[in-house]
Amino acid sequence: MSVMRKLSQMAKVTILRLEDISPVIDLTIRLYIANIFWKSGLTKIANWDTTVYLFSNLYHVPVLSPEIAAYSATMVELGGAVMLALGLASRFGTAALFILNIVAATSYPDLSDAGRELHVYWGMFLLIFLMHGPGKLSIDHIFCKKLMA
Repeated sequence: MSVMRKLSQMAKVTILRLEDISPVIDLTIRLYIANIFWKSGLTKIANWDTTVYLFSNLYHVPVLSPEIAAYSATMVELGGAVMLALGLASRFGTAALFILNIVAATSYPDLSDAGRELHVYWGMFLLIFLMHGPGKLSIDHIFCKKLMA
């Protein structure tokens, strides 16, 4: 067996193994991102007066009143996190989280460079799931599989 053939065979096996574990990686990243937004939503609920105060005086969300912005952000964080974690209507939830992430990063004037960088990373992960879907370990994948059958 030639060296090229051996390398080709090794590459094929490696790619197959990577494809085997990619659904677990997708799920892990989905849960990681969902957890960030879930905790943020729970923090907003736990300190509602503070949340409304922050939306009234610190966050500069365009168009919406501070109360509506606070309710909307909390609902998107909690609902979107659940949808993303379960992979249920995940592109819809991911789109909402993606937009919220942009608004959050741009409406807080004192966001540090490190904070802005985190929002960029979260946005990139969300964009991947928005474009490619939640992966094989999701309710969406199960539904699509049953619909195609």
